[in-house]
Amino acid sequence: MSNNKPFRILAVNPGSTSTKIALFEGENKLFSKNVEHEAEELKKYAEISDQLPYRRDTILSELDAAGIRLDDVDAFAGRGGGLAACDGGTYEVNERLYEHAKLGFTVKHPATLGAQLAKEFAEAYGGKAYVVNPPDVDEFIEVARITGLKGVYRESRIHALNQKEIGIRYAAAQGRKYEDLNLIICHIGGGVSVTAHNKGKMIDSNDIAQGDGPMAPTRCGSIPLKDIIKMCFSGDFTEKQMQSYTTKDGGWVNHLGTVDAREVMTRIVGGDSYAKLVYDATIYQIAKYAGSCAAALKGKVDAVILTGGISNDKYLVENLKAYISFLAPVVVIAGEFEMEALAAGAIRVLKGEEMAKEYTGIPVWNGFKEGDPDQI
Repeated sequence: MSNNKPFRILAVNPGSTSTKIALFEGENKLFSKNVEHEAEELKKYAEISDQLPYRRDTILSELDAAGIRLDDVDAFAGRGGGLAACDGGTYEVNERLYEHAKLGFTVKHPATLGAQLAKEFAEAYGGKAYVVNPPDVDEFIEVARITGLKGVYRESRIHALNQKEIGIRYAAAQGRKYEDLNLIICHIGGGVSVTAHNKGKMIDSNDIAQGDGPMAPTRCGSIPLKDIIKMCFSGDFTEKQMQSYTTKDGGWVNHLGTVDAREVMTRIVGGDSYAKLVYDATIYQIAKYAGSCAAALKGKVDAVILTGGISNDKYLVENLKAYISFLAPVVVIAGEFEMEALAAGAIRVLKGEEMAKEYTGIPVWNGFKEGDPDQI
């Protein structure tokens, strides 16, 4: 391959009922498709990894229909997931990473199919197989992990892929490196993660999977603990119902019956005062968490960046700026860039701008030894 020829990357991002695929040549997206999967078809498979042949063949069929060949693809970049806690970066899919993804070592989620698909395609067609900033990235500083109960610790569960890509993009636009900046990045979509980025490391954030942080369209966020305890022991709610409030049936779904910011704004314009209160409360909570990230960065903040789909909404942006513009310049990079991030991570490695990381399966953090001052 000529040194001047841009690398071709196939990005693969499996979700609960669909698989996003995109073919890139350098930064140019040549093809993109969100392949839908019938729920009844997926129910046939006892384990998520059992879906691999079905998803693979469905993807290949879509690519074939589009006239796309894979034998000239330089790398396959999968979403990743189900891995031991790891540093951020691009990981070549080795046998241990593949096995952990196949097992769902830490979590059972369709995203674990990303690494498996990337490896299968690389073995069949040549090229490298990577995962880029998987959901398992955990770069928290130790003081961010401690809570008021022994054995209950805070871990990193955030929009790592999009958060890192936004940080890298912003830095490049400033002619600087992501590793040289302190940023507060607010990913505002169906879930909300507000993260302190310190010189290329995500040192603290809210946990989008455990009921922490701002209210979001589908998530309850942080709630007074005693009230939750009362609900749990009232006999009126099952464990499944309580769990669902953290990631599925909380937030706007619970208050307003919708996850759509456009619908909420339509209600507000129409005079719905409760919809306005809930939306304003969401904005207020995001602002408070941004302020806490500024404290984590000791007030040294180069920029606050708003990203995610809801950052397209002018009402949210204007009202958030009113709260947080004193922290640092507020920049809007609306939308999600997960597919672009997968391709970009692979390209940085292929160009030699980054070294591919080796997945060892050893967690970067695995709890504290209570009473051991060397561990705390």
